[in-house]
Amino acid sequence: MLIAAAVCPHPPLLLPQVAQGAAGELDGLRAACDRAVAGLAASGPDTVAVVGCGGADRVHGSDAAGGLDAYGVPVRVGEGPPELPLSLTVGRWLCDRSDLRPDRYVEVLPTAAPRECAERGAALAAAADRVALLVMGDGSARRGEHAPGTADRRAAGFDAAVAEALDAADTAALAGIAPALAAELMAGGRAAWQVLAGAAAGAWLGGGLLAHESPYGVGYFAALWR
Repeated sequence: MLIAAAVCPHPPLLLPQVAQGAAGELDGLRAACDRAVAGLAASGPDTVAVVGCGGADRVHGSDAAGGLDAYGVPVRVGEGPPELPLSLTVGRWLCDRSDLRPDRYVEVLPTAAPRECAERGAALAAAADRVALLVMGDGSARRGEHAPGTADRRAAGFDAAVAEALDAADTAALAGIAPALAAELMAGGRAAWQVLAGAAAGAWLGGGLLAHESPYGVGYFAALWR
């Protein structure tokens, strides 16, 4: 049964060694993520999984490592050859900062259908009596002229709705996000959030939004459900 969940974004710049001189720009977001993960650890889970999108549908072991060479910085998170996608690499880094040791890292295709995501989440929630999830996902990457994608006037409203759902622990709202719209708005967290919605179905969890920012034209959220 799901007893707690944290939601965090996964920009490479969240890691100070990647951001370097710009590290201070994300201090508030980084602190909010730390609070979310610390709250997850304090919930007393029997098992912890980190969920994030990547290029395959698979599960990585507790010792899986990641790297950020693709972003021009030779940063390693964990030991061994890097196998985790960006979302789970940042997730592991956040867990390491809070001394939280996940049992598995769950990689989900960003194109996974809502029903598949719900089923994946339900299976994760059934893994133990007390399950905690760290769910990694970014909002729209089309917020403003400096965004990675062309600015789209729908992006801010889309992210505001996601923020409201995360604040209220509204699983129906997350489950109802249209994959096509999320793809058009370059919202990379849609599938991971819908895994969370599936895991939380039937659970009595209160939500709390800790951060909602878009410093680089991308929506970033931090939230804690418990």
